[in-house]
Amino acid sequence: MAEIWLTPEEITKREDRLEFLKTTRRLEIAEQLKIARAFGDLSENAEYDAAKNEQAKNEYDIIQLESELKNAKVIDESAIDYNTVGVGATVKLADMGDKTKKYTFQIVGSAEADPVNGRISNESPIGKAVLGHKSGDVVEVVTPGGMLKLKVTGIGK
Repeated sequence: MAEIWLTPEEITKREDRLEFLKTTRRLEIAEQLKIARAFGDLSENAEYDAAKNEQAKNEYDIIQLESELKNAKVIDESAIDYNTVGVGATVKLADMGDKTKKYTFQIVGSAEADPVNGRISNESPIGKAVLGHKSGDVVEVVTPGGMLKLKVTGIGK
């Protein structure tokens, strides 16, 4: 698995989720298995099959989270250089083709991307295009909707 960029808050959130899956969720599934075994014949026991499937999914989720946390690079907000666009920075953009359109995005790792809430991945077309640029720079971006010409109007927290 490649490295992924995460904010300190996201690291904490994932560590909490991992702890829940390893403790509380495992105990809940063990209880489901115990109850299902009490129904008798396991070869035709839908409750047992469902609990085993849930157990497998839980273990898969644990492995995924452990791998993500192992490969995580923490976005150190105190070390962000706000002179150029980088992961963790918030960038303000103006559409050069339509002066009425302005955008504000925080550049985050792909695992935290949430475009609806203004968080775009450093691997997205716009994220990639603006990385390393300074305020005042104009970048051209090929997006699924076509070519955009965007001007970096601000970089901040």
